[in-house]
Amino acid sequence: MPTKTDILDLYFMDARYKLIDIAAFLDRLDRHDGESDFRHAGFLKAMEAMLNPGGQPRAKAVLESLSDHSTEPTEKSEIQFAYGAPQE
Repeated sequence: MPTKTDILDLYFMDARYKLIDIAAFLDRLDRHDGESDFRHAGFLKAMEAMLNPGGQPRAKAVLESLSDHSTEPTEKSEIQFAYGAPQE
C-alpha cells in the first residue's frame, strides 16, 4: 500500500504544474476587459467545491459543481458542443 509520501513523490510535480496553469488562466481573465460569463462563475464554484467538498471526494464535488442537473429536456439544441459548466 503506497504512503502519502509515495503519492507525493509520484504526482506532486504534475499537480503543481496544473495548479500554476489554473492560476495563469485566472490571471489572463483578470487582465482583460469585458464581462465574464457563467463559465467563469462555474469555474470559481468548482474551485470552492475542491476546497470545501462537503464530506465527499474532491473530484466528485468538482464534477458535480460543473454538471448540469436539469431534468427537463430542452425543446431545441442551440449548440453542438458542451459548455463545460451549467448555465445558471
